[in-house]
Amino acid sequence: MEAHLKDLFCRFHQHFGTGPGLGPSSGTCLLKINGISPLFVKSLYRALAALYRTDPWKRLRPGHLFGLRVGKDSDWSNKKQTFPCAQFIGGDGGDLGLHLFKSEQDALKVSLPVETKHEPNVEILRVIFEKESLLSTANKRMVASLALEPSGTDRYPIIDVARGTSSGGEIRFRDPTMEELRYLIAFIKAITLVHPLLQPETDNVTKNGRNVNFEPFIETVDVQWPAELATTVDLVAVTISYPPNRTYEEKKLASPIKYIEPPKEEEDFSGSRQCAMCEKPVQWDQSLCCGRCKAIIYCGPICQKNHWREAHKSMCGLYKAMMEREEELAMKIFKFNFVVDNSCQWLESMGLHKKGMWRRLCDCYAHHPFGLLPTKSIGAFELWGGLGDKDYPSDKPLANHIIGNRNPVFLSGWSEYYNIRSLPMSSPVAAILSHPLTVYHILTTLVINSKNRLIKGKEVIVHYLGPAVELDWLQAFDEISHLLNGLGNVQIFMIGPEVPSNLLGPVSGLGSRLRVNLVRGLYQEQYTNLPAPHMVIALNCGFESYGSWSGALGVIKSNNVPVFFTERSEVLCTSAKQVLRTSGLHLTHPVGPNPFRSPLREQMHSTNLPSFSNGFIFGVNT
Repeated sequence: MEAHLKDLFCRFHQHFGTGPGLGPSSGTCLLKINGISPLFVKSLYRALAALYRTDPWKRLRPGHLFGLRVGKDSDWSNKKQTFPCAQFIGGDGGDLGLHLFKSEQDALKVSLPVETKHEPNVEILRVIFEKESLLSTANKRMVASLALEPSGTDRYPIIDVARGTSSGGEIRFRDPTMEELRYLIAFIKAITLVHPLLQPETDNVTKNGRNVNFEPFIETVDVQWPAELATTVDLVAVTISYPPNRTYEEKKLASPIKYIEPPKEEEDFSGSRQCAMCEKPVQWDQSLCCGRCKAIIYCGPICQKNHWREAHKSMCGLYKAMMEREEELAMKIFKFNFVVDNSCQWLESMGLHKKGMWRRLCDCYAHHPFGLLPTKSIGAFELWGGLGDKDYPSDKPLANHIIGNRNPVFLSGWSEYYNIRSLPMSSPVAAILSHPLTVYHILTTLVINSKNRLIKGKEVIVHYLGPAVELDWLQAFDEISHLLNGLGNVQIFMIGPEVPSNLLGPVSGLGSRLRVNLVRGLYQEQYTNLPAPHMVIALNCGFESYGSWSGALGVIKSNNVPVFFTERSEVLCTSAKQVLRTSGLHLTHPVGPNPFRSPLREQMHSTNLPSFSNGFIFGVNT
């Protein structure tokens, strides 16, 4: 009788447990893992909450298997990928979650249409989103003590590793290792970005209309390790493929001596450049690049040798590392040419030249002071340069966001934003929206205090230093009001010498949850006339002109409020860190790629280093 009851009890748990067909997690809890830190647990729960908001289960079923590759095989203890195959479960019913497998073969062995089958010696790294009321005591205590971010309104992810015994009759559970959790968080961050890009195959819907096959797909994205995990590198390249065996076509390597490989269409560096040594103009097809780093441009071998002796030798290794991240930083999710050699030509190719807010991106209107572009009409259609009404964000609340959810929208990157706003990836609006969405990202993701104030319906005051092109894009900042989703308020004071005297004061025509005030002058002179800020922001800050920053940095140091900066390239960030140290300030938020950087890669005169408006983000006093 005892054996019979034990078998009946096991079957009951297998049927009604947390994961489809696999039963409960047998008391696993992340805080039991050796070497784990509370900060990493928080980062993991934030990443999973961001994935949950993108609702992958709306389209994905267990039959949709993904291949994944995180970094290099040598990065992992067994010199191979830990769990290189993944699926989402629960889209057809049952608890929502995802499974990671050791191989595609393991996934095929255990995956049935509506449940997961028991198979001997098959390990599955599971994430199941459980209601808070169903959590174990240990997990409830962990959620409460660490104030972990929920997924949705009342669910929290439970993570374990399930393994069928050799007899196949039982399932045993264990806590994942730290290495397995590192692999998991990299996958979570990457799949959050790329799954909205899957395109359904035409004429390929199953009879019940619920399962859809997708076009073959492969995408590599750069993922930033949480600060508590980062060692010598902050980023890791994660490749997601559908189906799992999808691969890139092999690429030929460039010459190690001279950068003579014909550039790919989206990476055309043609046109006039400038020698880094003598500053002489030189055509691209007549120039030389450093054979090691491929970053620095010269007019000939004499200048190359002289520059090596005088300056480049000590920097070449650093530039080489920056160039190796070129592929990771390129935002290939967008379906338009994103390398800008000549801004006027690029705008002309997009049908946007001399139109609306786009005029500030080219030199044709450089003679007009910032904020004073001639304006005939202020309608959204004209502001966005005549783009189709589905190619720019509508001036309306987020009608398609979670019904009844009055919290601000939390975003992980452009893919999620374009998905929420129902924008096609062929729309170039990210080039302008990079400024307001970087501000919103800082408000809701990087500064916990401001995020909490917004959730509680309070106001956050921002001091925004050194506005320039933004002064002609103020209507685009209204997107912050929409993303607040009916909760909280933001007041931005834009302070800088470029603010025109006839535009001072409140900006009209913005949403009820956003107020922008324009203030002319230097920050150190105007600070005492302004309400105390909850944070300070400076985009594309330009620390290379240190003289104009010294007074502002003194105010920042004395006030000790969170401050975030962006710069266009990593080499400018390196210079910025030196300037901050000189002022007695040290980074508390390390340099990393900004997920809301402009997708347009800017061509520098004498280097090939990746450069984007708002490309990299870092902070002090955080």
